Amino acid sequence: MDWLIGLALRAGFGLLRLMGPSFGPAFGAFLARNLGPITPAHRIARDNIAAAFPEKSAAERAAILREAWDNLGRTACEYVHMDRIWDFDPENPKLGGHISASAETVALYERLRDDGKPAIVFSAHLANWELPAVAAAKHGIDSAVLYRTPNNAAVAREILRLRKDSMGVLVPAGMGAPLRLARALEAGQHIGMLVDQRFGRGPRVMFMGREAAANPLLAQLARRYDCPVHGARAIRLPGGRFRLDLTEEIRLPRDAEGLIDINAATQKMNEVIESWVREYPGQWLWMHRRWR
Repeated sequence: MDWLIGLALRAGFGLLRLMGPSFGPAFGAFLARNLGPITPAHRIARDNIAAAFPEKSAAERAAILREAWDNLGRTACEYVHMDRIWDFDPENPKLGGHISASAETVALYERLRDDGKPAIVFSAHLANWELPAVAAAKHGIDSAVLYRTPNNAAVAREILRLRKDSMGVLVPAGMGAPLRLARALEAGQHIGMLVDQRFGRGPRVMFMGREAAANPLLAQLARRYDCPVHGARAIRLPGGRFRLDLTEEIRLPRDAEGLIDINAATQKMNEVIESWVREYPGQWLWMHRRWR
């Protein structure tokens, strides 16, 4: 059965490829906007948005939810077009096609590439959340990126096939992932991870006005290796365009011994992500049970 699913998925990806980097994602957005509301995930997202923005009107919250479905549909259909979407010109970082960045962000990417030190970069399920890892690889940054493997083996193979040439070393989530990420830091690499989903065994943090379980792995690694920590995101713009954003080093809280405070550092990273979500609420993945 897996092989049949894999064959169907490859055929679907081939069709999306034929549609092109503009029409393909637009078609995915159309489907998500119209089919998403009939799924159980719609109620989850609606409730999450209502709890996060009690001050907004019902119409405003509905607009956020519609945009979130639109973003999810586009992101799903952009996988096969990453080579065409990535047209960033470092000589003209604010001009051109699909990808732009400020001069400050470009300088930060170059500093991370050239400073000879390992670093930790966190991101979130915002806009197209694959782009920060693609950006690191395209800027020549030696990196290892944690990713969650789809449950279906055939789907996992197809997604890996699409990702492998556009990102750094891909580390599947699982029992061995922390050790592999630690070894990457020891080797002077940069590591990246999405940290905005629920992690039941993690510390409780405040996120979007409510208590949520968070993943402390990056804070634990920051404490152990005392290396710089940055936040990275892509911001979706009109016309199928994106703007890259990379923060300066984030000073994480320390304990009485001068070491990174794991719980407080995890809270700090989530506060940065919360600020991103509040800035562009329609670009976040509201459809998961972050606050269970």
